[in-house]
Amino acid sequence: MLIVQASARPLRKRSRPRIGLAVAGGGPIGGMYELGALRAMDEALDGLDMTNFDVYVGVSSGAFLASGLANRLDTAEMCRIFLTDVTDQERFRPEIFLRPAFGEYAKRVAAIPRTLLGWLGDLATHPLETNVTDVFGRLGALIPTGLFDNNEIEHFLRKLFEAHGRTNDFRELARKLFVIGVELDTGATVRFGAPGLDHIPISRAIQASSALPGLYPPVEIEGKFYVDGALRRTLHASVALEAGAELVLGINPLVPFDAALATRNLHKAPGSLTENGLPAVLSQTFRTMLKSRMQVGLDKYQKQFERADLMVFEPSSDDVEMFFTNPFSYTMRQRVAEHAYRATLDDLASRYDEVAPIFARHGITLRRDVVDDPGRNLMDGLGRRPRRTDVTARLRHALDDLDRAIVERKRR
Repeated sequence: MLIVQASARPLRKRSRPRIGLAVAGGGPIGGMYELGALRAMDEALDGLDMTNFDVYVGVSSGAFLASGLANRLDTAEMCRIFLTDVTDQERFRPEIFLRPAFGEYAKRVAAIPRTLLGWLGDLATHPLETNVTDVFGRLGALIPTGLFDNNEIEHFLRKLFEAHGRTNDFRELARKLFVIGVELDTGATVRFGAPGLDHIPISRAIQASSALPGLYPPVEIEGKFYVDGALRRTLHASVALEAGAELVLGINPLVPFDAALATRNLHKAPGSLTENGLPAVLSQTFRTMLKSRMQVGLDKYQKQFERADLMVFEPSSDDVEMFFTNPFSYTMRQRVAEHAYRATLDDLASRYDEVAPIFARHGITLRRDVVDDPGRNLMDGLGRRPRRTDVTARLRHALDDLDRAIVERKRR
């Protein structure tokens, strides 16, 4: 589904429009949905360089993709990295996301004697004041803060960003990049990449932004602990709007499921989500909260940034594929990305008359031949990229910068 918020007071067409990207979280499968959607936009929109936006905003899994684009990894290359083995980049191994957090387990086990001694001491000195709830409260401190280790995720990203002429330093990027996290002990939203936090390595910021409580331990950075940026807001498109973006493209992969609508549209769906047990109930609850918060944000954006256009791509509410796919099933990542690619093209085709003029005032052409091609698929457009060295990569980046500078100078 495509959400369009056209500007109430659009700016005149400019030679160099300011464009932003905001990518929400959604776990590994949500990230693959976002990757497919980005690839579809890349192919369907002429005049839009996905690696040359003015500002990028990423939350959790969305931070992987926003940071990659800001670091000159185009959508085709990221598809090769995350969906295939046909790449000369750092190898992506899905199992790194599911490695047990043995260090966290050991830390909690080591705390057992101290916790038990403390409880026994309280029981001996205040026997009438100690009850069962006190026991449960103390035992809670022995539960690990995360099931899986996210250090390998940071190692993978660091290697990826430090190769082929790229950078792991916010300050060295040609465009603004913000990775959103939440400081655990205050609940405050933080923008890694902003002044004062731009010295934090990009890979470390992404590790913090994607530390979903319960699954991954909070990430300690300079004495503070950070968790998933989605805890405060869903999309954080306001960050791009505040940076001056006149057109913001957003992607949100998690929406609440409408079983009744799915049934009416002849999709195979349960009569009630309770049939699928607690995971389905929790998923629906989480998605509903995210969607509600995003809608509140969109309403505010329309009033506060009335000269900006905003388009948000997300699954439809009857999308059985996205709701019932295991969010940690990496074997499904290619299928989900292809699904998102096709859904995004279909959304652009069905809303062509509405969105084409909006894109046009930002110097972008929506290609009818692409969005109306029912046989088009993501994988066929990737091909195989020639192997590169760091030297050739740096040369290509320098030539790209020179070409962009010449084009922008001619437009003035």
